[in-house]
Amino acid sequence: MNKPIYVLNGPNLNRLGLREPEIYGATTLAEVEAMCMEAAGEEGLVFRQTNSEEEMIAWIHEAIDASSALLINPAAFTFYSMAIMDALKMYPGPMIEFHISNVHKREPIYHNSLVSPVATAVMAGCGARGYPHAVRILREMVAETFPSDQ
Repeated sequence: MNKPIYVLNGPNLNRLGLREPEIYGATTLAEVEAMCMEAAGEEGLVFRQTNSEEEMIAWIHEAIDASSALLINPAAFTFYSMAIMDALKMYPGPMIEFHISNVHKREPIYHNSLVSPVATAVMAGCGARGYPHAVRILREMVAETFPSDQ
């Protein structure tokens, strides 16, 4: 496929390593990016974080045209942004919704994702170390979808 995997991160994830380490761990977003870059291999990776819903939607639109797969940790946008859900509905490739914590073990407000119904798969509760696993899974999904491109 020769298009990069996009990894998009939502609000407050720029504070990883500092924000509620008992829930999110001590790994920083820069460390997560390095793990994902290594896992992406030669396909490459676009790694971004935003606290802005508008910017996230623009990046999803970009990913629709420019990526082979999408890993998205929408963070708080997961639970209220119909605009992000609608943008993700247009995404044509494999997509994993990712959460560092197990949102299903948390308060009820975290139980209803607007993203899950449009994602190919959901990963939650693996901590930051789950990110590179998700990238590798997406590489496999792309290879299965486009076997002649390998």
